[in-house]
Amino acid sequence: MRTFILILQCQDQKGIVARISDFIFRHQGNIITADQYSTNFEGGFFFMRVEFCVSDDVKKESLNVDFATLAKEFNAHWRIYDKTDNLRMGILVSQESHCLADILYLYNAGELKVKIPFVLSNCLKHEQLVKQYNLPFIFLPATKDDRRENEILERVKNETDFLVLARYMLVLSKDFLCAYSKDIINIHHGFLPSFKGPDPYGEALRKGVKIIGATAHFVNEELDEGPIITQEVECVSHKDSRDDLVRKGRNLENKALANALFKYLDYRVIRHENKTIVF
Repeated sequence: MRTFILILQCQDQKGIVARISDFIFRHQGNIITADQYSTNFEGGFFFMRVEFCVSDDVKKESLNVDFATLAKEFNAHWRIYDKTDNLRMGILVSQESHCLADILYLYNAGELKVKIPFVLSNCLKHEQLVKQYNLPFIFLPATKDDRRENEILERVKNETDFLVLARYMLVLSKDFLCAYSKDIINIHHGFLPSFKGPDPYGEALRKGVKIIGATAHFVNEELDEGPIITQEVECVSHKDSRDDLVRKGRNLENKALANALFKYLDYRVIRHENKTIVF
C-alpha cells in the first residue's frame, strides 16, 4: 500500500467532505486520518488534511489528474503528496549552534524524515559538527555589509525544497525571497509579536516579563512578521539574569523549531493570509 496526503483549502460550501471521501473510495483507498477546519461554515474558508492509503499500482499522477476535476468544482487550492518522498531541507546558521545541533541529532536519529543537501554558515566553527554527520558544509563569510545573497541563492535554488534558518542572523532581502520563492522557516528567540529584533532576551529582562518564549515562523518581507507555526514558553522571575533567560530560551528555541519541522514535513501546516492552520 502507498500512503498519500491531500491538502486542500477553498471557500466553505456543502459537499466537500463527502466528495473527497467518495474520491478516495473510487480509487479503492482507505482514509487513515482526516482533519478539517472552517473559519465560518457560512461563507468562510475551509481547510482539510486527509491521509489515505491506496494499492501500490495507483500512481500519484493519476490521482492528480482525477482530483483536478473535482477541485475545480470547489475552486480549491490543493496538493497531493506522497508520504514516502522526503523533502530537501537546506540549513543556514550563524554563530549560535544549539538549533543546528538539535536538528542534526534528530536527523541522524531518523526522527526528521528529510534530506539535508548542505549546511551553509558564515561561521567556520560549525564545520566539524556538520562533518560528523557526513553532510556537506559550505562556509560563506557573509556579513551585514556583504550578505552574499547571490551566492547563497545559486546554491539553494535548485538543491532545496525549503530552507531553515537555524539562528541565521542576517536578514534576507525581498529580492532573495522573491527569487527563491519557496518556504523559509525561521526560529526567533522571542515570543512574537513581542520583542522583535536581535535582542529579545535583553528587552524581556528590561520589561520584567514573567514569561519568555520562542517562535518558529515562516519568513516574509517584513522582519519577524511571518505566519507563526509553533511557539514555546517558560516562566521566569525577577531572580533570572540575562544569561538565565538565554539559557532557558535555547531549550525553547530547539523545541519550537523541531516541532515546526515535524509538522511541516508531515504536511500539517497550511498558510492562510498571515496565519497558519496547523493540524
